[in-house]
Amino acid sequence: MSARRRLLAWATAAPGRAGALLLAPGALVLVALVAIPLLIMAGTSLLERGTYGGVERALSGAAYARALEPLYLRILGRTAAYAVATTALCALVGFPMAWCIARAGRWRGALLFLVVLPFWTSALVRTYAMMFLLRDSGVVNTLLRALGGADRPLHLLYTPGAVLLGLVTTALPFMVLPLYATLERLDPALLEAAEVLGARPWARFARVILPLAAPGLAAGALLVFVPTLGALLVPDLMGGKTMLLGTLVQGQFGPARDWPFGSALSFVMMGLVLLGFLLRRGPGGVAAPAERVP
Repeated sequence: MSARRRLLAWATAAPGRAGALLLAPGALVLVALVAIPLLIMAGTSLLERGTYGGVERALSGAAYARALEPLYLRILGRTAAYAVATTALCALVGFPMAWCIARAGRWRGALLFLVVLPFWTSALVRTYAMMFLLRDSGVVNTLLRALGGADRPLHLLYTPGAVLLGLVTTALPFMVLPLYATLERLDPALLEAAEVLGARPWARFARVILPLAAPGLAAGALLVFVPTLGALLVPDLMGGKTMLLGTLVQGQFGPARDWPFGSALSFVMMGLVLLGFLLRRGPGGVAAPAERVP
């Protein structure tokens, strides 16, 4: 019997074996590219920094103690604040966009293409384009001065607002696409029934649209919040002196050559994110049931 036939016979001998065989390649990739690097970083975070960089084989928790100092806790808090603000702004801007696309009819495909179009360009190129728009001699200041809105160039780049704008611009498609997938399946008859029953537009949104769009909103918030915590390009290029976690970690693995401290910072933020998700799911690890629409 050939090896192929023996493999097929083994997979069909039990109901769960075929599924395990199909999951095996993906599981191997996750172990090789996610689990093993995380274990290496976890081990590195418990070692000491070498005199000239690298690590020394001596167990120590000094990196975690340093990561919990007030200076670095402020950076962690600032990073979380930027991530929350980015997620909230993406939701405020992305919800109307997703709703308009879902109700655009024959223009739906073209509008979705415009949402996905930024993914065809490097994030570095998009960041430099934003810098070109916001610099003192950029397009925004040139238009403002031409229209008489400013006598001298406004300092728009290298500010917290520029960082937030860059993060929102980068993450917005990740909010729009899950929301569109949810709103596109929304039955218009539900809105018609609510209108017939006397619900005003705001009541229809709060009691019908928003509860039904909650899964897409939660998925979009997750896709925006987690990558924003580790954002590097936008804070580094557009932030100036605005230090966020991604820039701090990159500096530890780069110029500072302090690998244990960089690993410890990454795990502290990862632990805070996991703690937030556990608190969100509630006791017993079970998510709270969705509110019923009256």
